Amino acid sequence: MRNTLACARNSFRLLTAIALFSCFLPASADVDTGRQLYRSYCSQCHGLDGTGNGINAPHLEVAPRNHTDRSEMITRTDEELFKAISEGGQSINKSVLMPNWGKTLTEEQITDIITFLRALCCLDL
Repeated sequence: MRNTLACARNSFRLLTAIALFSCFLPASADVDTGRQLYRSYCSQCHGLDGTGNGINAPHLEVAPRNHTDRSEMITRTDEELFKAISEGGQSINKSVLMPNWGKTLTEEQITDIITFLRALCCLDL
């Protein structure tokens, strides 16, 4: 009985998290496009799996953010993530080594990356 109750609680928590984060995602955002963009622009530092272990990570003074860290990622608003990607890490008082992609990526592409980040951290992709 305890295992069934624990399983039900975990299922409820997962469904609540999915519902909560889906409220923040624009209807037009695309996780698959975000994943492709992330791999092209972010994985060199953050790694293909988002854990901060990209090929450049060992050479950086500040470790890249682990985007699979749910407890950290849920503290960041979509606006903060958008600003960090668009204007660079220094725009939100993070690493000056994170480049600004605002002149390279469109707003829609940045939104797709944020959608992927939310799925990566909170939906166990």
